[in-house]
Amino acid sequence: MSKRNVVRAAGGVVTRDAIHGASGGSLEYLVVHRPRYDDWSLPKGKLEPGESFEDAARREIEEETGVRVELGVVLPTSEYVDRHGRPKVVHYWRMTPVGTTSWNPNDEVDEVRWITAAEAATLLSYEHDRRLVSAVDNISRGGS
Repeated sequence: MSKRNVVRAAGGVVTRDAIHGASGGSLEYLVVHRPRYDDWSLPKGKLEPGESFEDAARREIEEETGVRVELGVVLPTSEYVDRHGRPKVVHYWRMTPVGTTSWNPNDEVDEVRWITAAEAATLLSYEHDRRLVSAVDNISRGGS
């Protein structure tokens, strides 16, 4: 299949220190609910013409969640066939919040949540999203 037919997207695993003192220094993860698909996923979206994966990742996180981010380490890329039978490649980064902008629920994303890795294991709709959160959580706890 030609490179032109591949859907290119970017997103991230956005983390922050857990707010609740009882969490013992664990992380929280930013997830979104998409009403069109009635699913929970990591924030991500398609590249605009001429846009880099990095710029798209930052833009999509801010548009979908109202959170401005800084890119961290590169995470594993997901490659799969989308709902329309097209090959799709999604580049991910670990990200940290650096600010917020105005955001309101909309047709694309109607809810945003900060959740623990344990909650992500059951809430996220897609295995590749659950694997990314698990990998980041394992690294943050000193694993490899």
